[in-house]
Amino acid sequence: MAFTTTATIKSFGGSLLKLTHESKVLKCQMALNLYIPPTESKKIPVLWHLSGLTCTADNATEKGFFQYWAAKYGIAIVFPDTSPRGSNHPGEHDSWDFGSAAGFYLNATAEPWSENYNMESYVIDELPKALYAAYPELDSTNEAIQGHSMGGHGALSLFFKYPGKFKTASGFAPIANPINCPWGQKAFGGYLKTKEEWASHDSTELFKAYKGPKVDLFITVGLSDDFLARELHIDNFIAAAKELGREDEVTVEKLEGYDHSFFYVSSVAEKHISHAAKHLGVL
Repeated sequence: MAFTTTATIKSFGGSLLKLTHESKVLKCQMALNLYIPPTESKKIPVLWHLSGLTCTADNATEKGFFQYWAAKYGIAIVFPDTSPRGSNHPGEHDSWDFGSAAGFYLNATAEPWSENYNMESYVIDELPKALYAAYPELDSTNEAIQGHSMGGHGALSLFFKYPGKFKTASGFAPIANPINCPWGQKAFGGYLKTKEEWASHDSTELFKAYKGPKVDLFITVGLSDDFLARELHIDNFIAAAKELGREDEVTVEKLEGYDHSFFYVSSVAEKHISHAAKHLGVL
């Protein structure tokens, strides 16, 4: 798969590459951003950042302040888009929390979404293979994943669904129990053919079923987040960890006064990047 570089932007000594390519699993052209830090390392660890509802690949790079910390720790960051673009299925562009920019990082099973809403396969398989072939300096064996809101759901759920792929995961105000919130119910009800499939994409349910080795997950959330009680259900995720006797494997920081916005995300970016850096071996 060939990438087209539409812009190269100098940022904190490294380079932010704006890329496009044709995706077979999504059946459309996709845009993404890749930050390569200033480093002499021949193999650069990789952090995947999954964005939230309404976002493109640009929001986090322009507002999240991630490049500064990635440059400091010598980590490359991949910023994929949040859904296929322009498929024009009925209703695809009608609401901000379903369809365009709201792919929920799963493979749809219900028609017509199953034709191309395959963000799970895109993020886990197609895009990594293409990037590591095109940029051999990226270390495919040393990856972590993080995400904001819907992207936090994606980061945590994919971490559990593909054990061993990522060294760690973290969430900025993640949708941690989507089967029990309006955003998740709308998405899963639309993308998935049966309700029995829902739990296999829910971070809290996946954690309950997890039998693997000890993990070290990190979550932050603002206590002034308007979505905290209704949509995020982070306490359900914490309760699942306690039921499993694995509460020491999840660190949750609840931050007074912070909301759900990029003002919050940029304020805690260093916490998440340093968490990833610890597991990627660059601290």
